[in-house]
Amino acid sequence: MISTARSSSRRVPSLARALTTESATHTHIPPPPLPPKPDANKARPSRLHPRPRPAVQHHRQALPTLPPSFGRNQLLPVSNSTRALLEDIVASFDAPIRYAFAYGSGVFEQSGYGSPERKVNAADGPMLDFIFAVTHPDHWHSINMHQHPSHYPLHARALGSSFVSKVQEYGPGLWFNTFVPMKGVNIKYGVTTVDTLCADLLNWRTLYLAGRMHKPLRIIKDDARVRLTQQVNLASALRTALLSLPSSFTQRQLFSTIAGISYAGDPRMVLPAENRGKVENMVAKQEEQFRELYWRLAQGLPGVRWGVNSGQIEQDTSAHARAAHLKKLPEGLLSRVHERAEGRGPPREADESAYWLRVAGDEHLPQILHAEMSKVVRYPATVQSLKGIVSAGVGKSMRYTTAKVGKWWKGSSASSTSS
Repeated sequence: MISTARSSSRRVPSLARALTTESATHTHIPPPPLPPKPDANKARPSRLHPRPRPAVQHHRQALPTLPPSFGRNQLLPVSNSTRALLEDIVASFDAPIRYAFAYGSGVFEQSGYGSPERKVNAADGPMLDFIFAVTHPDHWHSINMHQHPSHYPLHARALGSSFVSKVQEYGPGLWFNTFVPMKGVNIKYGVTTVDTLCADLLNWRTLYLAGRMHKPLRIIKDDARVRLTQQVNLASALRTALLSLPSSFTQRQLFSTIAGISYAGDPRMVLPAENRGKVENMVAKQEEQFRELYWRLAQGLPGVRWGVNSGQIEQDTSAHARAAHLKKLPEGLLSRVHERAEGRGPPREADESAYWLRVAGDEHLPQILHAEMSKVVRYPATVQSLKGIVSAGVGKSMRYTTAKVGKWWKGSSASSTSS
């Protein structure tokens, strides 16, 4: 995981140069004046209780300044009451959070749940879901465990923050605290690191975090590095969906294909642990938010025609056009496609142009992409599900599983009725 994080951090500055058109202006800056000599008679400040550092402090500028309009498609609006509640919840944590977002049916409406404003404070309302990206997880959990000990099960409090941060590293790199009462509602929040988040957004290492961020979410605390890599993640999801769709399709088909990426291979969709109609329920009520996320990105892709007021999309499905999308897929998925292509024709080294045209023109490419994405998702999703027993404890795990089985039964019943 460390090597992946380092490689992603090396790629980010180059991505910033590629996605922005601003250039730095070098000017000569005169040296600052010498500071005045300290007064020997003036009392020095105590070193026993130094002033706290700012919440975000960087030793070097990792990214150039992004243009103000960059990534504006990510800033999805919610009602004032929902916005105030989400911001109030995140602000109540003393531990420093660099990037935070809320997602799910408690934030954006889904079929079968009603509006978030009407249901979020009800007894049967959905749980509010959050992801917090932090810099130092051991330090973060230490502070949070002191402030909110009831958020953690007894064994986690006994073993301490080092144990929690070690468990967090396994699988997709998340620790979840669930069924937490805050500000009059129940919340679930996952803690990860900025490095882990950005690595998944760029490379689709596990698709656990990247897949959740393919869908509408509400950013509560923003970060330039995450906004940049999230824009790459959204473009990757769009390209992958286009490679799986025919020459003409509706925007709802596009959104359903994108939303289904993170559920491919998820064991919860096979076992009775998730609503089978989740993708359809989400897209049916969030089509406007999906369009805000992806419409502007689609305008920059070659061969894609999607009008301002149109719900119909057309694309060039020639081998040359599909190869242009295929080349820019995340490395975690593209490397698996290369493995499938080996032995089916001349190697890439022999004739790279012919190789890309051959792979992109394969009529089975949509099935190959789906199968390989399922393999990416399956292991980390399974590990994270098993980690839930450790992070939530037996009692909360049973409660959470019962709620998920209820959603699965509800979705199965709805599917049977509609058929």
